[in-house]
Amino acid sequence: MFALVDCNNFYASCERVFQPQWEGKPVVILSNNDGCVIARSEEAKALGIPMGAPAFKYQEQFKHQKIKVFSSNYPLYGDMSSRVMSILEQYTPNVEIYSIDEAFLQFEGFDLFNLQKEGKKIRKQIQRWTGIPVSIGIAPSKALAKIANKIAKKFASKTEGVYCIDTEEKRVKALNWTAIADVWGVGCQHRKRLETVGVTNAWQFSMLPDNWVRKQMSVLGLRLKKDLQGLASIQLEEIQAPKKGIATTRSFEGTLTSFSDLEERISTFASSCAEKMRKQKSNCQTLLVFVRSDPHKKGAISYQNSCVLTLPYTSNSSILLSRYAVMGLRKIFKENIAYKKAGVMAMGLSPSDKRQLSLFENNNIKHIALMESLDQIHRRFGPYRMKLANQDLNRTWKMKQEHLSNKFTTELKEIINVK
Repeated sequence: MFALVDCNNFYASCERVFQPQWEGKPVVILSNNDGCVIARSEEAKALGIPMGAPAFKYQEQFKHQKIKVFSSNYPLYGDMSSRVMSILEQYTPNVEIYSIDEAFLQFEGFDLFNLQKEGKKIRKQIQRWTGIPVSIGIAPSKALAKIANKIAKKFASKTEGVYCIDTEEKRVKALNWTAIADVWGVGCQHRKRLETVGVTNAWQFSMLPDNWVRKQMSVLGLRLKKDLQGLASIQLEEIQAPKKGIATTRSFEGTLTSFSDLEERISTFASSCAEKMRKQKSNCQTLLVFVRSDPHKKGAISYQNSCVLTLPYTSNSSILLSRYAVMGLRKIFKENIAYKKAGVMAMGLSPSDKRQLSLFENNNIKHIALMESLDQIHRRFGPYRMKLANQDLNRTWKMKQEHLSNKFTTELKEIINVK
């Protein structure tokens, strides 16, 4: 059997754990630079706040309807997610972290257990230890567990947040209740294709001939169909695959016009990419550097450009990546442009323990030990303690976050004060 554990309104719930005065009141979370709404509490949804709503357009509505607005606090959300996932790993070793607020569990050898009771036990422990409310769907396959989770969340008072599809009758009823557009893995194009042949819910899809599904939706669609029939065909992905590309891109608070200011930002972005690669033990072969002016500024010169550079050898050295990223910036920089956004993308990633050495380029082996020391210092004393010479030593990247709450669990100076 599989279970899907989904944190309810996760970002809003994380804020409410440490600020319970907002429990039961409308809450929205904004994206980077306080751009648009990326998360809403149930109360905010009921007031008609749409996902992706531009914050500047809804300022008056937020104020009029007394909606509490928070800036994204990813250190807090990431830490709370880690706490929830560590609890789940106490119940089974087979855990797939699907996203920051979702995880699949596979229960092997639990034939004599009442999984409905186990689900309620998990839910109660997560609530007690972290304060995060969760919904749990349990079923013979991952796709059915997704549907069971929707039922648990939709009818929370009746299911107590846990629903188990453990009989054929429950499976058929759940599939008939689920619209085809709500089936996990059915995108817009597949939905249109299925609706043309009269398929409007998950049950009708599960009854289609195998040959038709495979021809129209490939082998992945066939696996999904088998999953909905209760035959587990989509297996747990226990090991998260390394990223194939890593990027650091930012919009600036204002605009930058001088090369030196852009150089500092590009160098910082390249160093950030290098650090991310070292965390997943990867090297890159190619860098892409781009700059862009503000497309919304009237009267300003419109300009955007990018440059791709091939490194002499694969590397995750902040020094090397910064040097080449700045070389790329020199090629695309133009005077008298008000730059609003820039970024660096590392491509052609490969495992760092399988790098191809070059006979003709100086592959500086000292960089490896130097980067290890740098990472150790940052882990011990915090990020941004040491930087490259072309970075601003007194500046850390600061997004527009006018409604940011404290980092209650990751910053000692911002922990809760008990009076």
